[in-house]
Amino acid sequence: MSFSDIPVPVGPVYEGERIRAKQMYVELGGPKVEKHFELVRVKQPKEIKDGQVTIHGPDLKDMKEGERYPIGILVEVAGEQLEEDLEAVFERRVHEFCNFVNGIMHLNQRYTNWMRLSKTAYEKGFNSLELLGQVLIRLYKAELPIIKQAQVTFYTDPKDIEEPYEMAMQIYDKRDERARTIHDEDVDMFYGCVLCQSFAPTHACCITPDRTSLCGSINWFDARAAAKVDPKGPIYEVPPKECKDKLAGEYTGVNEMIKKRSLGEIDRIFLYSGMEFPHTSCGCFEAIDFYIPEVNGHGIVDRNFDGVAINGLPFSAMANQTGGGKQMPGFNGVSIQYIVSPKYQQYDGGIETIVWMPKAVKDRVGDFLPQDLVPKIATEEEVQDLAQLKEWLQEKNHPIVETWAEMLEEEEEEEYEYEEEGAMVPMGTVGMTIPGVGGAGGFKIILKNCKVHAEAIIIKKIEPKGKRKK
Repeated sequence: MSFSDIPVPVGPVYEGERIRAKQMYVELGGPKVEKHFELVRVKQPKEIKDGQVTIHGPDLKDMKEGERYPIGILVEVAGEQLEEDLEAVFERRVHEFCNFVNGIMHLNQRYTNWMRLSKTAYEKGFNSLELLGQVLIRLYKAELPIIKQAQVTFYTDPKDIEEPYEMAMQIYDKRDERARTIHDEDVDMFYGCVLCQSFAPTHACCITPDRTSLCGSINWFDARAAAKVDPKGPIYEVPPKECKDKLAGEYTGVNEMIKKRSLGEIDRIFLYSGMEFPHTSCGCFEAIDFYIPEVNGHGIVDRNFDGVAINGLPFSAMANQTGGGKQMPGFNGVSIQYIVSPKYQQYDGGIETIVWMPKAVKDRVGDFLPQDLVPKIATEEEVQDLAQLKEWLQEKNHPIVETWAEMLEEEEEEEYEYEEEGAMVPMGTVGMTIPGVGGAGGFKIILKNCKVHAEAIIIKKIEPKGKRKK
């Protein structure tokens, strides 16, 4: 396989390349473009013209520098061993293969795909999607030998993309519907995926029937097919082994997997918790589950939401806190499909802890949530701040309100305890502990209902002043 005719280098060494707004020539898809998608379909050989690249809409050289355009990527493949279950797995490789191109940044998947082409790559001659299509075709056939034929179609015109976009959404929904037919206790094998490790070195997805990959593109059926076809590939079997905690979803096999794949950085995961030993987060997650201490509930914000979430933060700010393969209690990357799972953060209280989400997400998942809960979940249309959220939850008699009395009792007990010890009296629920001199004692700072903006917090020991000499 040669890329000598491609004007920029191509290879896995360029995965993880970031292209900032000032460096980009054009942007394709992303949160500020209405319709975009990427889809892989398995076809019969007679339906494929091997090596063909088709462009519907303006090509890169016809685009205006600094502008945004729709992007639809349809990859059609054929081969005797191919089956429909492999489509989503092949689809996820679009992310990997696009990032092999020096000067292209590709993020996310499905209908959230987002690409940038750098000015440097364009100036070197990478000025046509024909080039990207040829790279994808060659990589698909070289990296996945069971693919014998491939063709690629790009859609960059707002009108031309409408029909294939609707087709893609129907296929995604069909896959998700199938994924909801089985649960974790029905199988004896889980799966892992490390396709995002170029962006998150300590992250490895654990894919189970109740927990679709964070990116939302690979369910348990997809992962099973991928591991069968390519056992040594980025998607692999994870024997669950002993279940140490059924409510938390802690399995010895999953712990062993994450310890190995994170190179010892992380050694314990609760599959069904966002608060204790949460699953690591990559950067391609569809949404973020975030804890709201003021109401003891959880909010959900997806990457298509372009406003500010109820906690005062946009998705981008929370994504920086959540992603990169970290275990971040209170901020957990999730797929939209996981939200409707009966195992959703069940260790933390489950679906009934959800108090806020964007209207678009609520409209999408509402039919799959408990119907008596749906009208009690607020959106950006009903509440704009935490005070309004609290009033809304009380007015709607949301189940989370029942936990507030218990929280108040705990705070009062904590306050009494600190008063007895003569230490600082806690005033809220988010805290940090400062050790005392010599490793003993210390004090705790607890912040409530406040926003702190600072470049740094510096805590210094104040040395006692010496006696003034007479």
